[in-house]
Amino acid sequence: MNNLRKWKTLKSKMVLDNPWCQVRQDEIELPNGKIIDDYFINIKPDVAMVLPINSNKEIIFVRQYRHAIGEFFLELPAGNFDPTKESAEVAAIREFTEETGYIPQEFRKIGTLYDMPSKDTNQIHLFLAENVSKVGEQQLDITEEIEIVFIAIESVLDKIIQGEISVAGTVAALFLGLNLLTLQQSNS
Repeated sequence: MNNLRKWKTLKSKMVLDNPWCQVRQDEIELPNGKIIDDYFINIKPDVAMVLPINSNKEIIFVRQYRHAIGEFFLELPAGNFDPTKESAEVAAIREFTEETGYIPQEFRKIGTLYDMPSKDTNQIHLFLAENVSKVGEQQLDITEEIEIVFIAIESVLDKIIQGEISVAGTVAALFLGLNLLTLQQSNS
């Protein structure tokens, strides 16, 4: 039996409302009656992420600079989107094609995760793209400089263990997607 209770929002106001960053300040009442007047929430757009696999059984990663950490990271192709303007699937295919110049022949959703639900509002929508093929050049945004990297499926776990692949959403998508593929192969 679950005796947990939700927190109650007493007041809420936007303290930063910029197209690149939105922060809301809530005054909340905890189930024990304590009031917290400065609980900050990051209002973030949803993310569509693609685990792309080509016919050579390689995963297509993107390597790009991430300014908050000041380092380059290997990640799966992904991007922000507004779910009131496009579906997660449409956003995922768009972002994947823009970042890599590839399109999938087979495409399906493998899950939805929450990035950091204690402070962030967004979801990460994960998709598996199989038999991807190059159809054009990258169409990058002004803030993007992306190198495409191919990694054999059997090498991915070692790269995670060695810390070469370390972005949480990417690691989660890899485990979910590769587990799904393993289960399918077992049932074939």
